[in-house]
Amino acid sequence: MTMRREIVLCTALALLTLAAACGKKQVQLNPATSNPAATGRAELTTDRNGNTVVDLKVKHLAKPENLTPAKTAYVVWFQPRGGPAENRGALRVNEELEGEYKGPTPYKSFDIFITAEDNPSVTVPTGTEVLRQTVMK
Repeated sequence: MTMRREIVLCTALALLTLAAACGKKQVQLNPATSNPAATGRAELTTDRNGNTVVDLKVKHLAKPENLTPAKTAYVVWFQPRGGPAENRGALRVNEELEGEYKGPTPYKSFDIFITAEDNPSVTVPTGTEVLRQTVMK
């Protein structure tokens, strides 16, 4: 094998390995029994800094003000293994009862869950949980 061919093969192998490492992973979020129609899917990728990027899409969520009792927001939480849950922001629901959240996290193994809250700035989850999934990347 010539040196040039070896370099081309090594480069191709390195690119394939990198592409596999940066590939997308999808996980389905499980609905709570209180809202079995809710669906959620998170697409997980890795950014150039090694963070996990979560692109979360949900469907069939009632607007929080239409819940009983009424709430003001859905909140997305990430909870690393052995750590406290972290409020990652409000999840807005549109007229089609769909919502989306996208953001990075340094965690590779963590839970994603969504709660209905009285205040989108809460620091601990207190409201009803509507979707959840464990991520292991």
